[in-house]
Amino acid sequence: MAKSLQFKFLLLLLGVVAISLSGAIIFRALMISDFAAYREGETEDKAYWILADIEGAYERNSGWREDVQVRNALWALNLGFEMKLKDDAGNVVMDTERSIQAASPLAKRRLKALSDYRMAGVGGDFVPYPLFLGGRQIGTLELRELRPAKEILFVRRSDSFLLMSILIIGGLAILLSILFSRRLTRPIKELAFAASAISQGDYSKRVAITRHDEVGNLSETFNRMAKALETHETLRRKLIADVAHELRTPLGVMRGELEAMMDGLIPDDPSRIQSLHEETGRLKNIVDGIEELNQAEASRLSLELKRFNGKSFITHIVEQYRGPFEKKGGTIAFEPDEEIELYADPDRLSQIILNLLSNALKASGPGNRVSITVGETERENRIIVEDNGSGIREEDLPFVFERFYRGPSGGLGIGLTIVKELAEAHGGRVEVKSIFGKGSTFIVYLPAEVLHNSS
Repeated sequence: MAKSLQFKFLLLLLGVVAISLSGAIIFRALMISDFAAYREGETEDKAYWILADIEGAYERNSGWREDVQVRNALWALNLGFEMKLKDDAGNVVMDTERSIQAASPLAKRRLKALSDYRMAGVGGDFVPYPLFLGGRQIGTLELRELRPAKEILFVRRSDSFLLMSILIIGGLAILLSILFSRRLTRPIKELAFAASAISQGDYSKRVAITRHDEVGNLSETFNRMAKALETHETLRRKLIADVAHELRTPLGVMRGELEAMMDGLIPDDPSRIQSLHEETGRLKNIVDGIEELNQAEASRLSLELKRFNGKSFITHIVEQYRGPFEKKGGTIAFEPDEEIELYADPDRLSQIILNLLSNALKASGPGNRVSITVGETERENRIIVEDNGSGIREEDLPFVFERFYRGPSGGLGIGLTIVKELAEAHGGRVEVKSIFGKGSTFIVYLPAEVLHNSS
């Protein structure tokens, strides 16, 4: 569990949550600290206002007048301080309680309510401030701040809000982390499960695509890969069955004739030997086809590229096939508009054209026509083989270049695969267009300058 991707994702998300909540706690502590520093500076300012006013009143009145100090004590209370005023002998001249008692009944009720409100936040001892006049100490002012209840309420509520934030937001974040870690890793688990199934031979396994991000692209690519593997596996099994079938017939004929010769039932005359030779030829064709495919797949490492005249090269190939086409009642035509220079491996390009003509021949009948056209653009040459034969069924078109895919025309199903492999070995490609019953067009694209390194 500790090594699973889901657990690692969960740890990562929980780490982000912990850092976020820690940041909130640190921010709150800094905010309270700044607020306390601000309150401390404001308190000092108010204390010096009261101090200056009392010293000024003493100077104006040449002593401590009780009515004046009552007003000062009440003013200090309004500013949020409880005070005690002492003369230079240490005797109490005025304090907050006496100033309230000296006020009018209405003011007394208001001041009492204010005092009770203030007293809700009393904290700490009285702080002494010496009073001076002309360099001589005239007394001492002792002040104690009465913290407003709303300030205490603010701090308590901020603590409560922070705690609620940690519990609610933190709990929600943890829940979402668990859900998201599962959601993030579920497609990967499905991919791992599907890959395991494919490794055990179940090529039909697919994964559901429920998202359109990188993981979704990976799932889509995996499904395409699985489909390709399934197709190749199907074709491989079909090839084995087809090759076994193709080999069984000539082997059976050869064995039967040899056994008959051994038993003396038929003579070992030249005609019988010729029959055996023809059957071995069929076997050789099957083996040669498979070998050609292997050579085509390895041709990227063995191309011998050169420049040559395309018109004379293709004309020579067409003449080889003119007889077989005419024998079936069809025609083959190659009429290039101008001389064209090709840059390719002549032997490999010859294989490409011969395979395309061989397919066209199989699809042709009396009255059908096959034409070869060669064209060029700035960057590539095109060789087009077009026929008006039987065509290719629409459902077969996506698979005609797959290894060992056999259409209705039979064969081993490797001719067009060889064409594709050789075209790509040259750095080009091959395309097909076909309408069933009306004919097919194969287009081979070859770069005018092949960048392939033949070494």
